[in-house]
Amino acid sequence: MSRIRSTNSKPEEIVRKYLFSKGFRYRKNVNKLPGCPDIVLPKYKTVIFVNGCFWHKHDCPRFVWPSSNQEYWKPKILRNVERDKNNCRELSSMGWNVITIWECELKKKVFEGTMERVILQITSGKQPSV
Repeated sequence: MSRIRSTNSKPEEIVRKYLFSKGFRYRKNVNKLPGCPDIVLPKYKTVIFVNGCFWHKHDCPRFVWPSSNQEYWKPKILRNVERDKNNCRELSSMGWNVITIWECELKKKVFEGTMERVILQITSGKQPSV
């Protein structure tokens, strides 16, 4: 667990490189905003969180509850989920457009579609209908 990076992870780098190649300029890990978003696009008043499916309990095949030490993992992961919801709510109330990109959405098969959706959300300034 000590090797898990909270900033500059591989998925974050993939998203940042793509956005930069499309002409978007951003700030990384702005700690003055709730949740310290991974990517902040001030021009578009948009923040992006790049979440790992395991750490943030995504509803996909990549998330599986650990079979050992469940008394530790279950509360920890559920706290992460609750913290994420609170941060998104707070950012939205501050007028920020909040986008979450899941690790599984960055796989080769779905990457282009994911990034097209993200760019549409950035430029339109609309929240995804989830």
